[in-house]
Amino acid sequence: MNVELERYYGLGNDYLVFDPNKNELKLNPENIKRICNRNFGVGSDGIMEGPIFTEEGMLVRIYNPDGTEAEKSGNGVRIFAKYLKDADYVQKTHICFRTVGGEVEATYLNEEGSKLKISMGKLSFWSDEIPVTGPRREVINEEMEFNHVNYLVSCVSIGNPHCVIPMLNISKDQVCRIGWFSESAPYFPQRVNTQIMKVIDRNNIEIEIFERGAGYTLASGSGACAAAGVAWKMGLTDEKMFVHMPGGVLEVEIDEDMKVTMTGDVCHIGKIRLSHSFSELLRSL
Repeated sequence: MNVELERYYGLGNDYLVFDPNKNELKLNPENIKRICNRNFGVGSDGIMEGPIFTEEGMLVRIYNPDGTEAEKSGNGVRIFAKYLKDADYVQKTHICFRTVGGEVEATYLNEEGSKLKISMGKLSFWSDEIPVTGPRREVINEEMEFNHVNYLVSCVSIGNPHCVIPMLNISKDQVCRIGWFSESAPYFPQRVNTQIMKVIDRNNIEIEIFERGAGYTLASGSGACAAAGVAWKMGLTDEKMFVHMPGGVLEVEIDEDMKVTMTGDVCHIGKIRLSHSFSELLRSL
């Protein structure tokens, strides 16, 4: 048995696509962790497993490098949409598929499928939908404590949970110091993704990201949409803006119903064919 994977990246966020229709291996948390390990495996920010064909339609499952399953990934779904075009699963300019966190619509903006517009769904600030502990409320500008420091936090779901902290100055070290504690803080029963956000002007924001199950990340599509939603909800930006991240820039637009779209690029790196011995090791885990 040999395993084949396709490697892609979006804004420095690299994913492997595992097509269950072309591989015999069954993924599980242990072999996912081994594949994603950058020293003892292939190395990746996560794995997209799909397409999986169900009665409800086409499904993709998204796995973090720690083996846990994510509801949604903005960069991941752009990558998966690009794979569907590369592998000839789709010839149209528009495709819909499902994630655990809800349906995604992708529109190919060029012939190669390397530039895509993704409809990510509807933002929710309601505590029981994110989820955040306590009575039902919109979680906007609430005080929360992480590692004995108080922050003003807004939380939002876009199919997965996000904690956004506006700041005057942001850095990698700063988001890591917060993220190690906010990810598993008791406020968040399903853990949380954390972004610290700097508003540049009405059409530009900057974020640093600490992802649940992955740690510090150069870019996040869902994180960009979440931060943009918070900035717009708080009246700090217009409904259309550019989200600047260490890995690059995404264009994000929010409509009056809180539905959000993002536009960005994806790059295919190449095919990876694992050795027979390593494939058998993965099967034994």
